[in-house]
Amino acid sequence: MTTTGLIIVDTHAHLDMRAFDKDRPEAIARALKAGVAMMITVGTSLESSKKAIELAEKYPEILATVGIHPHDVAGVDKTYIARLAEIASHPRVVAIGEVGLDFYRNYSPHEAQLQALKWQLDLAAKLQLPVIIHCRQAEKDMLKLLHDWVSSRKSPQEESPGVIHCFSGNSDTAHQYLDMGFYLSLGAYIGYTASQSWHHVIREIPADRLLVETDCPFLPPPSYRGQRNEPSYIPLTVETLARIRDESPEMVARETTQNAQRLFRFGENNKKDLSKGIAK
Repeated sequence: MTTTGLIIVDTHAHLDMRAFDKDRPEAIARALKAGVAMMITVGTSLESSKKAIELAEKYPEILATVGIHPHDVAGVDKTYIARLAEIASHPRVVAIGEVGLDFYRNYSPHEAQLQALKWQLDLAAKLQLPVIIHCRQAEKDMLKLLHDWVSSRKSPQEESPGVIHCFSGNSDTAHQYLDMGFYLSLGAYIGYTASQSWHHVIREIPADRLLVETDCPFLPPPSYRGQRNEPSYIPLTVETLARIRDESPEMVARETTQNAQRLFRFGENNKKDLSKGIAK
């Protein structure tokens, strides 16, 4: 029995990071007790991706993704991408990501970000894996690039190209991503005061295209501001999302868990079917 009664998937966590070095097993145990049935640990570099896979090998409740974050793409070449492709074939890897564009921090040159993103999108298409997209103050370039990529993809029509991680855009941007088949993932920041102005956009997102995430150790819930975020806090995000959408937490948990399983194809990758444990 979970402490919340909900069964939830944290679709974006960084459990490989140093912030969890002192109590990683305990943090994972707290998440399981809180009803987090699966945690997807997201790679941000070659080394980070390898650590994510190691965690997924150790814990049945963890799956991994591999990718190079836009902050870390300076100097990345095709040889680096080839090394990423090698580990992406691991059976516990469910997506390519976190990849994208970040024109806010500008830690990597724009051209390097665009090129690395194109290479990784091509890799995702080749391996028939969904992508996890990071986009910050780069919507114009991102929308054009993704539209061209989605239009050229050769994959089953019913398969989504991926998810927009930590979405916080306007209604028009949301619908453009949705029209391309993407899921939109939301975190605890939706409960921040600054997010109230776009709650109407959150209410417009179709229930079958929503995901929830922590992005831990970043972006903790309002009641934990200034502290490390962790997967056990995700029920608070589900409750906030339920209030915004005027739905029950049970419904939000059930829908987002089913969506996560559909996008990341849990049954194909780890033989674990969460649907039997989802609250009805």
